[in-house]
Amino acid sequence: MKRVLPPLNALRAFEAAGRLGSFKEAAAALHVTHGAVSQQVRLLEEWLGAALFERHNRRVTLTPAAKAYLAEIGPLFEQLAQATARYGVPGPVSRTLSVNAPATFTLRWLVPRLAKFRAEHPDVEIKVETSNEPLESLKDDHDLIIRGGPDTFYGYAMRPFLTEERLPVCSPALLQRQPLGVPGDLRHHTLLHTSSLPRLWPDWLASAQIPGLRPAATLTFDHFYLTLQAAIDGIGIAMGPTSLVSDDLAAGRLVAPFAGPRLPSRSYCAYVPDEKRGDELVGLFQSWLEREGM
Repeated sequence: MKRVLPPLNALRAFEAAGRLGSFKEAAAALHVTHGAVSQQVRLLEEWLGAALFERHNRRVTLTPAAKAYLAEIGPLFEQLAQATARYGVPGPVSRTLSVNAPATFTLRWLVPRLAKFRAEHPDVEIKVETSNEPLESLKDDHDLIIRGGPDTFYGYAMRPFLTEERLPVCSPALLQRQPLGVPGDLRHHTLLHTSSLPRLWPDWLASAQIPGLRPAATLTFDHFYLTLQAAIDGIGIAMGPTSLVSDDLAAGRLVAPFAGPRLPSRSYCAYVPDEKRGDELVGLFQSWLEREGM
């Protein structure tokens, strides 16, 4: 008799989603995107002619029939894995993902979170290169490039994953020495500048309706991450991008003396070369960036 089998990739996606109780966790386990799991489950539902999951706002639950189906096929996947291990088939080959991102973003946002990605995907090696060059000026090929946006570049697909605003930040110790009650009190402080972002303080002071304010002193650095480090060390007050100082604010290394005004800023976006758009590993990392940036 001819065997009638469902699409195996779709069955694999259903088994992982049903066992883990989450499309998101299934996607992480299978090293694919959330959308890929959802698509494969939908394909299996169409093939079977029956719904497998009841879909709610942010969660899914198995239908009674799907629970019974999973109870029968789940052990088969375990048997298949054990048989494969017994016959010495090598495990998954590690892959390297090449990422290019700005230095300050890498140091203050990406690096503190990479350990979490590596724990979830130990077989993936990440190669990070820092640069602020425009996409079209990059000499080396990369799987994914992080830059501000949203912008449109020929040959790249773009998806934003992290938004931010800018506002003054400083160390708690600095405020103890010289309190800040209103924006006008900045005249008693040192304002920290970055040479590549000369308009940050003038634009914020204009938004605060004190465009002519003259601080006690100014200090300018050539890299933004040095400016932020100087603020942490209590040297002065910096214009901090909310996404890049969120960990410092949460840990108490920095404080925001004023609730506003907040300067709007460009989002961080992932730019993927067209030839990499179907790559499951690239899609996996892109989805992870979006989850972390929520």
